Amino acid sequence: MNVFIFNWTRGEIGVLYSLNMFKIMIDEVRSMNIAVIYFSYLLISVALTVWVARTLHTNGRVFLVDAFHGNEALADSVNHLLVVGFYLINIGYITLALKTTEPLETLREAIELESTKIGVVLLILGAMHIFNILVFARMRRRAVEGPAPVQESRTAWLPAAPPPTR
Repeated sequence: MNVFIFNWTRGEIGVLYSLNMFKIMIDEVRSMNIAVIYFSYLLISVALTVWVARTLHTNGRVFLVDAFHGNEALADSVNHLLVVGFYLINIGYITLALKTTEPLETLREAIELESTKIGVVLLILGAMHIFNILVFARMRRRAVEGPAPVQESRTAWLPAAPPPTR
């Protein structure tokens, strides 16, 4: 203890580092935990996004071919564009939601944070899936019903314009 007092009064920086050593170690462990949480969140969320996108791409093709009256090239093109948009929206949200300002003191807090983030991603994937199903069902219904009937013009009762005079 006398060494501590002696070094403290001499103002050596090594003593301050020794006093803060445990805090520095805790901050390093906390930073490492956050990095592990970020990595696992990205890995799980992107894997789920890819799985859902592939499932939609594979199974949605049948609906699109039917909706486009058997035009497979158009159905495949639209299907690909839908998947690209799906990836952009979901991976964009995943990366935006990556940041956290919450301090993670315990393993429980880390697991709760990650499960909340992944849960939100799953809800967004589910909402996107329902939206795609509704779009496909609407397109299919329009294809089955055929084109909408043409309404008569409101000007049909007007007499024809006289021919131009010369």
